[in-house]
Amino acid sequence: MGIIELLMLGIGLSMDAFAVSVCKGLSTNNAGLNNSIKCGIWFGGFQALMPFIGFYLGNLFAKTIEAVDHWVAFVLLVLIGINMLKEAFSDECDCCDEKNADFSVKTMFAMAVATSIDALAVGVSLAITGNVNIWIAITIIGITTFVLSAIGVKIGNIFGSKCQSKAQIAGGIILILIGTKILIEHLNII
Repeated sequence: MGIIELLMLGIGLSMDAFAVSVCKGLSTNNAGLNNSIKCGIWFGGFQALMPFIGFYLGNLFAKTIEAVDHWVAFVLLVLIGINMLKEAFSDECDCCDEKNADFSVKTMFAMAVATSIDALAVGVSLAITGNVNIWIAITIIGITTFVLSAIGVKIGNIFGSKCQSKAQIAGGIILILIGTKILIEHLNII
């Protein structure tokens, strides 16, 4: 997987964290540099950690699923993408409430874990595709999420919730396209 693909993967994975950061910006009067960086560190750190854990777990089982690894990667990425699209089109907004103004360790930890679970599954798919340097991948994913999350707090504070569903739609589409590309390449269709 090349740098451009990893960057697109990082953008796709960061959309949940971006959406929550926008909500953080909506629900606080203090969208200053400190809170923006705090969101970036929490979300970027967990978006980098989870694929690393998933990659390690995927390597443990890579030999077992080698014959169907491309299908597993495809299914995981497509399911994550579809879930993001479903969340984007749902009427519920469970992240834009008053408790979101809370930047405490307990709240940020819970939100960082919740927004990075999909990155764990992506880490598994990266391991089974076998053509990625995990250190480069997690660095790109982490930095991309850091930047987008930090910007998201400010955007939320200025523009409101208009960006949230569009970000989730973009993230879902990107993950589905990457999963499809992995499958097409492995099946030598193109």
